[in-house]
Amino acid sequence: MAPPKIESGSAGPLDGFFRGFKAGFASVFQLVLFGTFVSIGSLAHDLGFSAPWVVLSTLIVWAAPAQVIMITALGAGAPPLEVAIAVSLSAVRLLPMVVSLLPIIRSERTRPPGLILAAHFTAVSMWIETLRLAPTRPRSERVAFANGIGASFLATSILATILGHYLAAVLPKVLVAALLFLTPMSFMTSVTRNSRMLSDRVAFVAGLVLGPLLVFYKVGLDLLWTGLLGGTAAYLFYRLRKGMR
Repeated sequence: MAPPKIESGSAGPLDGFFRGFKAGFASVFQLVLFGTFVSIGSLAHDLGFSAPWVVLSTLIVWAAPAQVIMITALGAGAPPLEVAIAVSLSAVRLLPMVVSLLPIIRSERTRPPGLILAAHFTAVSMWIETLRLAPTRPRSERVAFANGIGASFLATSILATILGHYLAAVLPKVLVAALLFLTPMSFMTSVTRNSRMLSDRVAFVAGLVLGPLLVFYKVGLDLLWTGLLGGTAAYLFYRLRKGMR
């Protein structure tokens, strides 16, 4: 696949933000996020949380798996401190995404507030689309472009959260549960499409194999071990293959 063409004639960060906002609304992830957050809004309604509360959780947490943990745990009466720790541990998975994304979008003149906002917006959907599209923009407006994508995704998610909360009484429970699987399924599809190196595919296959095995054998912290073992295997495969050349 040919490298993306870098556009010229940038009109500045504001132009970059609106270009990102437009690109975000053209993304297939809009449908994924809409379905996912309709489900989250409905789940919050069923567990007794108000619409403003769940909208605020979407705005602040901005991570569907972490929101599911928070809503179900608080709904079951778990202590808030334990819920906060669980949500924070869930959010750790996003740190490698932030670390890999910031060098691509930042420039020498980038100000910290823009980077902080981009870090907050970084989720699977925003990360994949920004990695794919940001290199087509001049570096001076990439942070704004990334934030435009994130803002468009967040706007759709907030709208879907509200709709899900108020439509909870008429939505079939099976549909609500199924919609939560849209995000992981879309992530798997996007990873398959965007994998360039053989080591990327090794990590992907290792995760598919190790995850279910560790869950079946009831190994604690199965997601953490899946990432650690699968990622290590892919890295060693890459080093071994590189050394054989």
